[in-house]
Amino acid sequence: MNYSLKIISVAILISIIGVFTIYSSTFQEEGLNLRTIFKRQIVWVVLGLLSFLFMSGFHYRRLWDLTYFLYGAMFVLLILVDISGHISSGAQRWLKIFWLNFQPSEFAKLVIVIFLARYFSYKSVSDTRIPVRNFGLVRGLCVPLVFVAMPMGLILEQPDLGSASMLFFIFIVMLYLSDMRIKRIIIFLMVIILLFPVFWLFLRDYQKERLLVFINPNLDPLGAGYTVIQSKIAIGSAGLLGKGWLFGTQSQLHFLPESHTDFIFATFAEQWGFLGSVFLLALYYILIRYSLDIAAKTSDYFGKLLASGIAAIFFGQIFINIFMVMGLAPVVGLPLILLSYGGSSVLITFISLGILVNINRERTVF
Repeated sequence: MNYSLKIISVAILISIIGVFTIYSSTFQEEGLNLRTIFKRQIVWVVLGLLSFLFMSGFHYRRLWDLTYFLYGAMFVLLILVDISGHISSGAQRWLKIFWLNFQPSEFAKLVIVIFLARYFSYKSVSDTRIPVRNFGLVRGLCVPLVFVAMPMGLILEQPDLGSASMLFFIFIVMLYLSDMRIKRIIIFLMVIILLFPVFWLFLRDYQKERLLVFINPNLDPLGAGYTVIQSKIAIGSAGLLGKGWLFGTQSQLHFLPESHTDFIFATFAEQWGFLGSVFLLALYYILIRYSLDIAAKTSDYFGKLLASGIAAIFFGQIFINIFMVMGLAPVVGLPLILLSYGGSSVLITFISLGILVNINRERTVF
């Protein structure tokens, strides 16, 4: 079985698990809109599969030529969100496209990976790498930071702290992969930490509450800390085998908010227990492992950075979401890839997987 079939098989399996979990967390909800969102998720998965097929045949090197167009399109979409974006739950993160809501911040994660992969590599096949250590501080750190900070700022205005944090995480990972001196990265991170009191002043009140509740969940058990407490109860009460599909207390009796989106892992864990959670994590591990294997086997530095950056997106969102649900990280609002309800995340994930498959298919050329 080649990488293409392995990757798409794992992705489809996770997506199917996601559809069933979304259905189980919403089928008893009041209102037709919530009870039928699993059907919309199926539509997004189908669109994602079509996008995967297209991107798997789209030579990834063409993304080099499209980099600045993609960056500009991302920037325009983020500005449009700020001007006329759809508002839901107090956040303005979506653009209404016909009958679908699209979240440009999900698109931004992939575009930033493509942009940084190009920035830190040459186009020439015979000379595809230039170590960042040779760039100097300004060209190697400051210039790419500006191009990452601009969309970060627009995303923070939505407000979407989770996606903005992911862009920063991607930036740090790409710096490391591009042979930036570790000393410079550590100093940069120390400066960011020292500037945290300044960043704190620009956070929204509810974001500050979430960070404080992370330190002490019982600080506001009926307010900002409620969701995390209910999530931990759902996971902790599941036992080895869980309570079964369509069963449970926190998710089925509506104690757990966002049980089909950001906190869907708690819903899944409550129903399938420790063994089910290990199985799901194993699927995610396989997906990330295949991504890293493709990055390691290609000799084209642009392709290597691109595949590694996509792996970083997968790892970052999985790690942060699951730790958030378990109360081990602040609640920042990140979907669990291919499992959480959300068309934009599903679509961009399948597009990313298609790019990975194409990198593996074309790597022998280089």
